[in-house]
Amino acid sequence: MSHEHNHQEGKHQHTDTKAHSHAAGESAEHSCSGDHDHGHDHGHSHGHNHGHNHGHNHGHNHGHDHDHGHLGHHHHFDMSGNKTGLFIALIITAGIMVLEFVGGLVTNSLALLSDSGHMLSDVSALILSLVAVWFAARPASAVRTYGFHRFEILAALFNGVTLVVISVFIIWEAIGRLFDPPSVASGSMMLIAAVGLLANLASAWALLRKGDVHNNLNVRSAYLHVLGDALGSVGAVLAGLLIYLFDWNIADPIISIIVAVLIVKSAWSVLKHTVHILMEGTPANLDEKEVRSALGGLEGVVDVHDLHIWTITSGLDSLSCHLQVADGMDCQKVLQAAIALIEERFGIRHSTIQVESSRIRHMELQV
Repeated sequence: MSHEHNHQEGKHQHTDTKAHSHAAGESAEHSCSGDHDHGHDHGHSHGHNHGHNHGHNHGHNHGHDHDHGHLGHHHHFDMSGNKTGLFIALIITAGIMVLEFVGGLVTNSLALLSDSGHMLSDVSALILSLVAVWFAARPASAVRTYGFHRFEILAALFNGVTLVVISVFIIWEAIGRLFDPPSVASGSMMLIAAVGLLANLASAWALLRKGDVHNNLNVRSAYLHVLGDALGSVGAVLAGLLIYLFDWNIADPIISIIVAVLIVKSAWSVLKHTVHILMEGTPANLDEKEVRSALGGLEGVVDVHDLHIWTITSGLDSLSCHLQVADGMDCQKVLQAAIALIEERFGIRHSTIQVESSRIRHMELQV
């Protein structure tokens, strides 16, 4: 009876191995290592729970690095800090936006009105960024296997576009005022702009303190909006000072143009980055040739092809490739070495690696 049970158990595990082996580029009949005989003599030390967690000691993990999960649970980022920083910045920015808009109408200052326009775009950007953080935290599903992480990239793209559009509008308006600069109440203008500057600096501090402005593109785009407003407030204070001291009303539109150009420059970097991600470009911090060379240098690897590296969202890069190994090599050993190399050297925890022998034939991806 025990012998019959062992035989059935061996059949079950062999079938499970065969069902999963296609992702590693091998079959039960054509294993590229010499360990095929384990299919009939598994020795039940790992128990029946393999049917639930696929924790086979003999491999077949598809190169996915399953310890970090698949359906949206492979993130280790603290999103609560981003939420807190964005919310604080939103409250401060919304209050100062109203102040500068009313102040701009009262003092007839384009610099203040343009700054309040940036504030309005900031409020929208901060709200959108908060929504994006909320969406990104939602779990993945069978329909969206990567979850909603890309929503953060879309939010960053929208924020970058609005920065450019508002800056272009300000430049257009300022050019018209260059030929007929209106009279500006410089004292009130400087006072309101100074209050706006302090508020912008407080918002920027909240994002720096609580959020990840260096690695999260969504939070970074919102941070650039706030910095743009801080720059606009500095410009308004400077313009008010020049008008107060020298009666140079033309300083208002000139400084507005300079500030707008500087904001466009910052926004352009965000736009380039977001479009690069949406086009599935190789992450800027990685060299595809270096990755290919490192994988090709692993013992037993004959060829590396169909290599793709892309970013899902800020801080989450992915890789997929095919590795052809020498016949007779232990495929699972090569696979494990490749997974470790990609994670430890290049910081990519989400990799899908197909290991193949010389018998495998498939069409190359045409790009």
